[in-house]
Amino acid sequence: MKKRVLITGGSGFVGYHLIEAAISSGLEVYVAVRSSSSVAHLSIFDIKFVYPDFSSTESLIPLLEQGRYNYIVHASGITKAKSAEEYNKINAEYSNNLALAAVKADIPLEKFVFVSSLAAIGPLENLDGIIQDNTPARPVTLYGSSKMLAEQYLARITNLPLVIIRPTAVYGPREKDIFILLKSIYKGIEPHIGKFSQKLSFIYVKDLANVIVDSLSSAVTNAAYNVSDGYQYDRYALAEGVKKAMHKKTFKFHIPVFFVSFLATVMEKIYSNRDASPTLNKEKMNELTALNWICSIEHARKDLSFKPAYNLNQGLEETVRWYKQNNWL
Repeated sequence: MKKRVLITGGSGFVGYHLIEAAISSGLEVYVAVRSSSSVAHLSIFDIKFVYPDFSSTESLIPLLEQGRYNYIVHASGITKAKSAEEYNKINAEYSNNLALAAVKADIPLEKFVFVSSLAAIGPLENLDGIIQDNTPARPVTLYGSSKMLAEQYLARITNLPLVIIRPTAVYGPREKDIFILLKSIYKGIEPHIGKFSQKLSFIYVKDLANVIVDSLSSAVTNAAYNVSDGYQYDRYALAEGVKKAMHKKTFKFHIPVFFVSFLATVMEKIYSNRDASPTLNKEKMNELTALNWICSIEHARKDLSFKPAYNLNQGLEETVRWYKQNNWL
């Protein structure tokens, strides 16, 4: 009999690839979504949907018991919000509710994987170091703080077979934020914020999905792992890789940091009375202008047999091809 996995956030960018990887590994996949979520793009998969209320631990218990899940991958959350309260409620409190329900429910739970973010630790303030799994957390955004708060909540739950995966910047087919840069380069425009040195890291979404699924059957629990493709990149590497994949030449220019910061402030004011949040805001500037996002993946290599299949150029080649084939570009 196939083992069952419940994947939350399945209708999103990472969730799609998690479903694909889980099915490929022979798991029976259940996907937790909101009733209002668009799931037409998931119709190609043999999966079952459930509709949990993450605001209530008690309501989650019978839902989990009905599913009798062996594994739970909690990838649901928000990357844009207007307040710390909103971030903390959805990213931390809801995660805590699900984990509490998982240990209270009568289910054969073997692993609970929480998809966190390298933003939970935050960047380094110099170019010399490398972010380790146990580097003291200094998140520079409310999003990162909410993810770290979730990690702290989950670590306190007794008998939770927890593994935390902290991906760095994730890109790949269906991603929409880094895609903004791809669209710009496709039009021949290559903007950069400031001229300062940076060290950046990336992970292709398929590598991320695979390490998460592989962690389900691993022997480790109560551990956290930073994941990237294992390489270090300078601030121009992403754009150079996109140009190579597109065979494009661009008009390359640098926008002063103070001007982009001003624009971020304006965007926040424009969106202040809207339900949506802007892609560029003062919080995002803290991430975009941070000096060092390089992380070690040695523990993931050792404990989870993590072997990234894609470097940045390889991942971008496949990503650009997908965007073109699906008329995003």
